[in-house]
Amino acid sequence: MTDPLFPSFGREFRAGEVLFREGESGDEMFVVQSGLVRITKHFGGEERPLATLGRGEFVGEMAILNEKPRTATATVVEDAKCLVIGAKTLEMMISKNSEIAFRLIKKLARRLDSADELVQILLNPDPEARVMLGLKRHAEAFGEETSSGIRLHVSADDLAQEVGADTDHVHDVLRRLTRLRIATEADEGGAIVVADLGRLMEFLEFLDAPGKSEAD
Repeated sequence: MTDPLFPSFGREFRAGEVLFREGESGDEMFVVQSGLVRITKHFGGEERPLATLGRGEFVGEMAILNEKPRTATATVVEDAKCLVIGAKTLEMMISKNSEIAFRLIKKLARRLDSADELVQILLNPDPEARVMLGLKRHAEAFGEETSSGIRLHVSADDLAQEVGADTDHVHDVLRRLTRLRIATEADEGGAIVVADLGRLMEFLEFLDAPGKSEAD
């Protein structure tokens, strides 16, 4: 279904197009209607992925709200349709519709929680735990509900780079979780599907429990 705002504010973007770059000033935000947008940020001299956002997600709102340079880079990774909302238009929408303001606040709160969680993940010394915690983070913050589980808009390679683990570690963890019917890399494009988020969280709690050892 096409958003009624699309004729006025909609634009189409091809895979590979950059919506904005880290450090740039910005007076527009984007609302993803279809396709995928990857958010990356420079850490220690290299560009690392933070999230891949799909339908219904906001992108670039912080530069409008705090009037500071972009804190990350947004790149289209799958042909996308987005609403492009300028600062004045956003202000008008918020003043006339409290639901839009409430949705924006909820999204911002979730993004802050997700950013804090990523910091905690990176502090974990166990690479396999970082991988599973990264899966949990993506499922809770950015996952898409499907009939087979929560589809994550992240590949094994991206997850490995994001949590500071080898790609082999990611595939090893996914093979283990596949045997346990918790998660799998079974979807087109290498996307990961978490079949049972509750069991993934229980598995993480089990590994954290004192005196416990992992059993395949």
